[in-house]
Amino acid sequence: MKKLAFITFFVLFSGLMQASVPVITQEDKDQAAALVKQMTLQEKISFISGWKDKFYTFPVERLGIKSILLADGPQGVRSIGDKAENSTYYPCGLAVAASWNRDVAYGVGTGIGQDARARGISIMLCPGVNIYRNALCGRNFEYYGEDPYLASEQAVSYINGIQEQGVIATIKHFCMNNQEYSRHTVSSNADERTMNEIYFPTFRKAVENGVGAVMTSYNGVNGVHSAENQWLIKYNLRERWGFQSLVMSDWRSNYTPLGSATSGLDLEMPMGYALNYENLKPLLDNGVIAESDIDEKCRHLLQTYIAFGCLGREPDPRIPLDNPESHAKAYKAAVEGPVLLKNAGGVLPLKGGKILLVGPNADYIPFGGGSGRMYPFPERTTTLYQGLSALGGKYKVTFRSGIPTKPSELDKIQYIVVAVGYNKDTEKEDADRTYALPAGQDELIQAAVATGKKVIVVVYSGGEVDMTKWADQVDAVLMAWYTGQESGRALADILSGKVSPSGRLPFTFWGSWEKNPVSRLSYNRQWISTKLYGANQKFLKRVAAYEYVDYNEGVFVGYRGVEHFGVEPLYAFGYGLTYSSFDYSNLRVDKVDGHGVNVTFTVTNTGRCAAAEVAQVYVAPVNPSIIRPDHELKGYEKLFLGKGESHTITLTLPESAFSYYDKGSHDWTFDPCKYRILVGASASDIRLTEDLLF
Repeated sequence: MKKLAFITFFVLFSGLMQASVPVITQEDKDQAAALVKQMTLQEKISFISGWKDKFYTFPVERLGIKSILLADGPQGVRSIGDKAENSTYYPCGLAVAASWNRDVAYGVGTGIGQDARARGISIMLCPGVNIYRNALCGRNFEYYGEDPYLASEQAVSYINGIQEQGVIATIKHFCMNNQEYSRHTVSSNADERTMNEIYFPTFRKAVENGVGAVMTSYNGVNGVHSAENQWLIKYNLRERWGFQSLVMSDWRSNYTPLGSATSGLDLEMPMGYALNYENLKPLLDNGVIAESDIDEKCRHLLQTYIAFGCLGREPDPRIPLDNPESHAKAYKAAVEGPVLLKNAGGVLPLKGGKILLVGPNADYIPFGGGSGRMYPFPERTTTLYQGLSALGGKYKVTFRSGIPTKPSELDKIQYIVVAVGYNKDTEKEDADRTYALPAGQDELIQAAVATGKKVIVVVYSGGEVDMTKWADQVDAVLMAWYTGQESGRALADILSGKVSPSGRLPFTFWGSWEKNPVSRLSYNRQWISTKLYGANQKFLKRVAAYEYVDYNEGVFVGYRGVEHFGVEPLYAFGYGLTYSSFDYSNLRVDKVDGHGVNVTFTVTNTGRCAAAEVAQVYVAPVNPSIIRPDHELKGYEKLFLGKGESHTITLTLPESAFSYYDKGSHDWTFDPCKYRILVGASASDIRLTEDLLF
């Protein structure tokens, strides 16, 4: 009987996993329109804002429209309404991007979608995909790095995983939310080409692949707050990209009734501070807005809910709350995300013996603050100390708060592992962080170096950090990011050599704050007047001034700016070490379908162990018609190869891989010129090249 029950569960569960991404049909639109016709004006206005305790939509019970439950966040289900939820805690977005593995991103999305269904949640407020422009942004850890192609591929895989479970994914924060400092009052200013080539692509790719919701950002965009910006929502999202689903505000990120009513925004969260009956009725009475504007918002919401089967959703009893499959997905992401930056003399993997573990993050699961924060922790967590201790056998692990000073205590230590970095108090929402590590951590590393022992530094962070005081003196550096509940087990497997590190940098590691061209840009403050409204009056006093940040670097962000600005980074975009080595050979480039090409090449594991290589394909225009980046990522594949194993792959580059955004025509334009196809292991480690003439 038990066996039969298990088989039945497996069939149901497998069927759930294999579902396709829901698509809004004409039938969904007709059903939504019919419901809206039956709603009163009061009901319609209430319906377009949040309700109750921050994570519910307004119900219209007489029409059978129940409240929809939303939840944060990017690293797992962290609440049900206002109640904290114990759920699987996955690695952060930057770690998912650093895996350079679409299957990892899809697996995390699938796990989050299943965890949401098990709890009756219909909308997950993830993923965050804002471009990594500089290291200081407090929410970089949630995002997918500096490259729009990598971010698009990983984020869409994550979204597909969520939405195939019938759960709406929310791509955020639209757009150019590239800092947390003064996020309510800053305007991110960029030209049309820069926005379309760098800051729009991930959102557009998600829309074209059927994402169910878009969340606006707090900041202004070229002087107009995102949630009230018609050019962003109506022109780009709706008209140009064909988005038919719902657009919601971030929590308290819209500020005026008229702007919120006319921008194309559908849902104000968490409550109706601007979009309420008291504010909108005079605008309707005076003909400033029409009731059809409110109707359209309601239709967008309802047709999305109907398409995803959200109306009347209850927790799915087929999916366990403590899901072993989710834990497995969390581990896979945690073990593939960390990036090994340095391994002098092959100090890693650890050979055994006595290992001294120190540092503030040694026996703790570090995590960033904000929507990626998980509280309470799930029951199944493993710290680095627990993970290393569990290795047993030849590994003898001791944890201490600092470096011992007595020679007798140091004599038998073969390695010192120092776990440093940030946490929810230093890297978080609504604030930016320092480039330097928190106080005392540089000194701790230097004290470890002074012992003369082999020193391995494990850094938990959402981006690059200042390593100038110790980078040349330590033996190994591993970027751990925030790798969730399986962090300790995954890192122990990497450090011990059970698994070869396979992550690659999803951003340029400049080596100093001053090297990044963005660091030379400044803020300009201009005072404006803002009318304050009702219950939100006290809050809106915060937006009495605008600060303007001009994106003067244009499209030359991250590795695109390396050649353009003539700056040599410490570690290149796409860089990462393994315990093996790889050879590239037999490059062939063939034209297909007009302006597309197939790029074929062979990768061989020439090292001593099984490992993964991330093969990267870049396109370099030669004498283009306008100024363009020296080369741009247009394809990648992660290959797991045994010792001596070879694999030949073909990556197809469409016409868009050779196009640029033309401000004159306001559209993408194919540039017929000579191109160089570059294949290699990072943006600066190119192994094969071939020229191509269109």
